[in-house]
Amino acid sequence: MTEQHGPHGLYEVFLSVADAGSFTAAADALGYTQSAVSRRVQVLEGELGSALFDRLPRGVALSPAGRALLPHARAIAERDAAARAELDALRRLDGGLLRTGSFATADAALVPGALAAFRERHPGVHVARSEGFTPDLLARAAAGEVDIAVVSSPPEGAAERCELHPLLEEPVHVALARGHRLAGRKSVRLAELAGEEWIAGAESPEATLLAPAVRAGFRPRVAHVVREWIGKQGFVAAGLGVTLLPALAAASARPDIAVVPVDAADLPPRPVFAAVPAERTGPPAVGAFLEALRGAAARIARTPAR
Repeated sequence: MTEQHGPHGLYEVFLSVADAGSFTAAADALGYTQSAVSRRVQVLEGELGSALFDRLPRGVALSPAGRALLPHARAIAERDAAARAELDALRRLDGGLLRTGSFATADAALVPGALAAFRERHPGVHVARSEGFTPDLLARAAAGEVDIAVVSSPPEGAAERCELHPLLEEPVHVALARGHRLAGRKSVRLAELAGEEWIAGAESPEATLLAPAVRAGFRPRVAHVVREWIGKQGFVAAGLGVTLLPALAAASARPDIAVVPVDAADLPPRPVFAAVPAERTGPPAVGAFLEALRGAAARIARTPAR
C-alpha cells in the first residue's frame, strides 16, 4: 500500500493505531514502516496541539485527547470512503449525474434513441434533460450548466465556446395533405410550392427553416403561424397549408400527412452537432453519451423517409 498524505490519510493512520494498540501492528496493517506511522501520528498531534496516545512499554493507549478525537476521526474516514466510492462510481459510469440539453425536433428520434442505448449500458447514471433553442443551449453548455447539448446550425463563433461534434446532416422535408398534388413525389422543388399557403413557426419566414430559401429569393405566403410541430401537422392534415419538417421530426410524422424531401439545391441539409463545454471538464459519462448519440444518428441516417 502506498503511503497516504493529507489530513484524511493522517486520520486513517490514527484510527489504525487506535484499533491495533501499537505503531508496529498499525504499520503491518497499513503496509507502512513503523517510523512512517510514528511520523504521521506526530504530524497530526502537532496540528491538533495535543498528544493523542500515551506511549506504554508495550504498545500505546489513547490519551483523553485521543478518545475525544476518535468519533470525529471515524466520521471523517467514513465521509472519505463515501467520497472515494462516489468518485469510483463516476469513473466506472455506475453512478453520477449527466445534464443534457437538446432542441425540440432532436427529441423526436435522435435523443430518445441515444438515451435508450445509454440507459441500457449505464443504468446507474441519472440523466437530467432539458429542451431549448440552439443559441440558448450553446450558452448554457459554455457556462457549464449542461454537460452535453444537441444543437443544429450553430451560429458563427460557437466553436470558440464549445467543442462541436458532428452527428448528422439533416435534410428538410415538406409536409403535405395526403391528397395534395405533390404528395407522391420522391422530391420537390420550392418553386413548385410558390402558390401554396404556408404554416410557419414565426410571422417572418427569415426566422424559420425557410430562411436559406428566402435569402435566395423565395417568397412564401405565410397563412398561419403555429409554433409546435404537432400543431403544424394538424393544420397540414386539415388542408390548411404546407409546412417544412426537419428529417428528425419527419420520422414521427402523423399518418394522415405526406412527407416529401425538398431538393437540397433549394434547402441544403442542416448540420446537427453535439456540443460540450470547451474549457470545462465534464463527467466521464459525457463520452459514453456522445457515442450513444453517434449510434442513434447513424441508425436514423440509414432509415429512409416514409
